[in-house]
Formats: sequence, C-alpha cells, structure tokens
Amino acid sequence: MAHLLGADSISLTIGIRTLLDDVSLGLDDGDRIGVVGPNGAGKSTLLRMLAGAAVPDDGRITRVGGSRIGMLDQRDDVPEGATVLDLVHGDDETHEWASDPRVRAVHAGLLADLDLDKPATTLSGGQRRRVALAHLLVEDPDVLLLDEPTNHLDVEGVAWLAEHLRNRYGRPGAAGALVVVTHDRWFLDAVCSRMWEVRGDGTGAVDGYEGGYAAYILARAERSRQAAAAAEKRNNLLRKELAWLKRGAPARTSKPKFRVEAAQSLIADEPPPRDQLELTQMATKRLGKDVLDLEDVTVRVPLPDGGERTLLDDVTWRLGPGDRYGVVGVNGAGKTTLLALLAGRRDPEGGRVRRGKTVEVAELTQEVTELDQVGDLTAVQVVDREKRTVVVDGKELTAGQLTERLGFTRERAHTVVRNLSGGERRRLQLLRLLVSEPNVLLLDEPTNDLDTDTLAAVEDLLDGWPGTLIVVSHDRYLLERVCDRQWALLGDGALRDLPGGVEQYLELRRAGAGVSGDVSSPSAPSAADTSGGPDGGAAPSAAEQRQAKKAVQRLEKQLARLTQEEARLHEQMAADPTDFEATARLDARLRELTAEKDDLEMQWLEAAELVE
Repeated sequence: MAHLLGADSISLTIGIRTLLDDVSLGLDDGDRIGVVGPNGAGKSTLLRMLAGAAVPDDGRITRVGGSRIGMLDQRDDVPEGATVLDLVHGDDETHEWASDPRVRAVHAGLLADLDLDKPATTLSGGQRRRVALAHLLVEDPDVLLLDEPTNHLDVEGVAWLAEHLRNRYGRPGAAGALVVVTHDRWFLDAVCSRMWEVRGDGTGAVDGYEGGYAAYILARAERSRQAAAAAEKRNNLLRKELAWLKRGAPARTSKPKFRVEAAQSLIADEPPPRDQLELTQMATKRLGKDVLDLEDVTVRVPLPDGGERTLLDDVTWRLGPGDRYGVVGVNGAGKTTLLALLAGRRDPEGGRVRRGKTVEVAELTQEVTELDQVGDLTAVQVVDREKRTVVVDGKELTAGQLTERLGFTRERAHTVVRNLSGGERRRLQLLRLLVSEPNVLLLDEPTNDLDTDTLAAVEDLLDGWPGTLIVVSHDRYLLERVCDRQWALLGDGALRDLPGGVEQYLELRRAGAGVSGDVSSPSAPSAADTSGGPDGGAAPSAAEQRQAKKAVQRLEKQLARLTQEEARLHEQMAADPTDFEATARLDARLRELTAEKDDLEMQWLEAAELVE
C-alpha cells in the first residue's frame, strides 16, 4: 500500500500543557483511523497539523507529493452571496457533476432537503455542516480528515455516512485514507479499522490500536490489567463496558485481531449491567402503577405562511414504571416536542397527558445556558447544593465522589462553572438532575460535547438508575446501551414501536416510510396532511404543492442553463465546421445535453402536475 501522510516525531505544547510529545504516525492507502481521547487532549489539533493548518513545535509532517488533503473542521465559514450549489461544487458546470452517480449519491444522502439555489447565509448551523461535508465528499481528496462529522446528523444520516465511507475507503485495494475524530462509538465500530488514542494525561502520547471501538476497548483493558496497581479505578469502569460488549450488543460485529483471553478474565465474574427485575421493582415502589400517558394526543405547529403542520396525530403512548425507551426520528419530526409534552412544558392541541401522583420529572435539555445562574459556584458546590449525598448502586456517594465518577478531576471539580468547558457543563447538568432524585428522566441529545470515556461513565451511572427513562438521541450506541426498546417519529404524525431497534427504523426509512428528508422545513410534505389523490391516489396537500412549486422553479433554472449551453455548442460547431475532431466532440456533448433535458423535462411535467 502506498504511503500518503506521516507525522515524524511531532511535539506541541500550549502554555504549560503538553498535548503531543515525540509522536510518530503514518497513513497508508486503505487506512481508516478513528481518533479518541478526553476533551481537550488535542484530537482536533492533531488533525489540523496533519492537514497543514497548524505547525508542531518540533518534528515535521510529511506528505507524498501531489496528494490532496481535505479537512472538515468545526468551523463553517460561509462567503457572502454564495449559494448551497456554490459551496458544494464551486464554479463547476451542472453537467460536470450531475452525470456522476457518486456525486448524486452524496446529494441524496446529505442535501436532499436543501434548495441548492438557496443563499448559504440563510442555512442553520447543522445545514452548513452538512453542506461542508458534502463538498469534501464530492471533492474526494486522497486523505480525508473529519472532525466530528456526525454532529447535526440524525441516525439515518450517520448510517448513510458510515456506509459511504466504508464503500470509499474500506473496499479491497481502495486508494486514499480516512482519519475521523468522533464520540459516536457505533460510527467508530462501523467505519474504522484502526484507532489512535490521544491520552491527554500530560505525557503527550498517542497510542495505536487495531480494530474499531470494541477492539480498542478490549485492548485498552488488557493494557490496564497489566498495570492494575496504577489503574484499578479506571478498570472498574472498563469492566462494565466490556461486559456489555461480551453480551453481544447490536451492531457490535468487529472482531479484534489479538488475544483477548486476559481481557475476558476482567469480566468473568461481572454481573449484567442492569438487574432489570430489581430495577423494575424499585421503580414500581417509587412510582406506583401510573407514570405518564399520552392519550389521543395531537400537536400542531404554525408555519411561516400562516398554515399548520401536524407533528403528532391522535397518538396514544403509555409509559410504565422502569420503562427505558429511546426515541429516534427524522429532523423536525417532533422529538423535542414529545419531551416537552412529557415534561409538562407544552400542552397538546388535542387529547391529554395524564401524570401519576408520585411522578417527579427531570429533563436534560440541549441548552447549557441554564447553568449561567450558578456560574459563580464550583461544580462540587452546585451538586452539593442540590443534595449532599446520593445513593447509586446501593452505595452512598458525596457530591465530590459523584463528580469524580463522571470524570471531573479534583482541580476541575473545584473550578467555577463559568470556566468549565461545554462537555463539563453537560456532565454537570446531568449530575444536577440525578441528585435531585427524579423518578422520570428525559434526556435530549445527552451525548453532545462528551468524549467516549465520559459517555461510558454516564451510561454506567444510568445502569443503576431505577426510574422511567426516555432518551432522544442520534447516538445509536447509547440508545442500544441504556434503553430496552426504541420508538420512532417518522414525520407522518405517528409514533411507532420498533421491536427490531434502530436497524428496523433504518429499514423503514429505506422503504420510504414517513416523510423523506428533513421535515423541519415548511416546504416539506407531512403525511398527516395528505388525504386523497390524482389517478385514484392521494390528493396533493398544500405542503406537497409548495414543494412541487419549488421543484418547478429549480428545474426551469436548470433547463434554462442547458438551453444556453446548447446554443453555445451550436455556435461553436458553426464557427469551424471543417474541424471534424472538434465537431465530433461537440456533437457528443449535444447528445448528452439532449438526454439531460429529456430527463429534466419529465421531472418538470411531474412536478407541474402537482402544482396544477
């Protein structure tokens, strides 16, 4: 395999912190590297140095001449006046990319819900991120560096990206290499063949591991076992993570290529992560028979044009003591609204929400600004103010012990809240909720800003929590790890049970169930609004007609561009009819244009039918 990129004895110190010290790494054709480590360890900095956007204090980055490097970082700068099409394809003519099935697949996977002629400055942060990712995948560099590419992607988008990257870089004999920084452990297992761990412990070391996330956990546990005297505290957490992997969690299919007998001995006597019967009994005692019931609930949201869209249509959902449910769905389908109903922050337009007499609900939202009111207190003080001690897994823990269990060092636990990082604030939010001892816990994207070790600690804490748990997340690993069952919002107003888990949800989406794409845009059709139709089918709703009108306008612009190009080609052919070679080339392009126009005109006719 050809060598593409290397780091030769690189070192970097920021202030008094050593991020990297004498680190040597290499990338060859076919490499798919996942980068993990604590927040602030230097993962993104390492990527920027490999991309040439940052320079090490010592050592050097070597690159094979002519190799192209592309990087997705966490900043999405948008030039004034640029459209989505400009950002993805630059000055390329439509015919240059539209005929490429690989490019069309990227459009379908990441841009299906976006108007390509829309000014990029009007896009949300998540949409800009997807556009930047689409541009990189279309460019197809020799070395692709991705920093948190799954942020702002739903479960379906993450699955599509994983498959795309596997097909591109994982096939036999594939050219090019991939390096990805992400906290999405399912994605790491699905895509990566090797792992780099940036330790972040002051040593400046980066350790390499064969295999995906599951193999990395096993190998790291083996190394920890060999240094048990120094790492016993860390092993306690790894044991439960390994026990989960051994039990055969869904999507855990990668097989490590090294001996795992020693690592297996770590978990030989480990009980299951959750004693379901005991937790259910505890939950029943605390909650009673009735918890939360949605009865014939209907929820509508206003649209900018004065209309309405139905998020939930006559939905009935009953939550019992000890239920642990994950909720997945397309963007804008109403997942956060569903949590607001359960939390009592929103009333339905129809039906009712019944709450048991003993229910105490706590909700983890996506807003970390709610900690601003305690910005002058330390993390330990915030937890201690809620409750001095709390019982977890039958053990009484103080505020200091609880913060330590969720990854706060002694120094960081006594740091004032306003100086904490985003990930630390997220952990503190969860701790505040847990020490208040609710019996119903609602988590909205709880994995945001958390590294893989912290996620394992959060899951470990939730394992022994006996109440009713509802988790909205695009993190497939988390859903399969802490929830017993999944439910789906597909944008059609219904809430569906998924006995087959996330994989069943993806199969439903592939089969076209629910509303396609991102339904957060007012132009997207809602199945709840559909009632009857042309040719004996469903009549187009107002939303579908708006979507069709936009499609007509877009197709007309594309047809106009093709017509102009067609005229230019005729002029070039007439200018020098004796140049047979040039005439043949122009004639071939004319035939391509004719085929493209025929296809676009057929699409135009179908869209125009709906508009009428």
